[in-house]
Amino acid sequence: MALDSKLLRKLFATCAVLAVMVAAAGLLSSWDSHVLATARAAARHASGLMSGVVNHDLTADAAKKHRVIDGAIANLKRYYIDQHVAQKMAGALLAHEKNGDDDAAKDGESLAVLLTRQMRDVSHDLHLDLVYSRDPLPEHPMAETPESFARYRKAMEQENCTFEKVEVLPHNIGYLKLNSFPDPAVCKPKASAAMARLNQVDAIIFDLRNNRGGEPAMVALVGAYLFDHPEYWYNPREDTTRQSWTRSPVPGNKLAAKPVYVLTSARTSSGAEQFCYDLKMLKRATLVGETTAGAAHSGVWHRIDDHFGMGIPEAKPINPFSKPDWEGTGVEPDVKVNATSALKTAVNLAESRLQKKQKKQKK
Repeated sequence: MALDSKLLRKLFATCAVLAVMVAAAGLLSSWDSHVLATARAAARHASGLMSGVVNHDLTADAAKKHRVIDGAIANLKRYYIDQHVAQKMAGALLAHEKNGDDDAAKDGESLAVLLTRQMRDVSHDLHLDLVYSRDPLPEHPMAETPESFARYRKAMEQENCTFEKVEVLPHNIGYLKLNSFPDPAVCKPKASAAMARLNQVDAIIFDLRNNRGGEPAMVALVGAYLFDHPEYWYNPREDTTRQSWTRSPVPGNKLAAKPVYVLTSARTSSGAEQFCYDLKMLKRATLVGETTAGAAHSGVWHRIDDHFGMGIPEAKPINPFSKPDWEGTGVEPDVKVNATSALKTAVNLAESRLQKKQKKQKK
């Protein structure tokens, strides 16, 4: 599974330190809970910890639990993107505490999981995450080092920047399998080369079935090739700015008017969902496959105490589309098929469309 580029850098930089230290270090401009789950598992494995190990015994420490809950409520009320939902989550956390529902949490990790679930049951926000770290969390953000950036660059070079496959299929149909949206600071040349290779195709298929997201800048960079003019590119993770438009047209690009198909699965998430959602809302692509994971919002890391912190969505972008974004629901495909059948289905759709176009041109 591909990791978010900045998070991957932090994993290299901190080696076996728990992944919550990554977010606390302040290198992430946004918080991705799907990526975090992967990173936490990797960090736990690297440090020799086993899931289920009791780190801080909370069996009889109701006061500590209450402090964590109070800290979470304070952060929600101050920072969460939707204040109405924040109040509802705060009320739910207090009700669960009063009813003794938190008594089942015997250690820090289980308490974090329990409180996260309680908040998500109300908000349905998969990017809202309360996290426990066995190791003390830093008071202030740590700076990214040249060494960590160099390791990230090397890792991306070894993975071809997660551009797994770029080829031209029969009937001049382009196919690009991309397993993340890596940092353009490192991978823009790879992205440009991939799109240039497909510049002469008559239709293009983007395979995002195993894409778990990544950098919004790379999402917009690839999307720019599909338009002949600047297009508003909705990103629920960032406030609306002049950077919210695609850098279209791309000089020399011939893909702006070509049919586009995007393959999806239940694993397609985060930035990959943004790519799907924007193209669907702009009526620029046909989505083929399964409903995506449903992880739209992301936020900023907030430290609660030495061992607990949380990621809270804070951005307030302008969504110009009538349909709400994909948080908690996913992006529905235009053509629903099993993920394993998505490529074949998309190829058939593309071939049929191209054949109709050829017949029309002959008349």
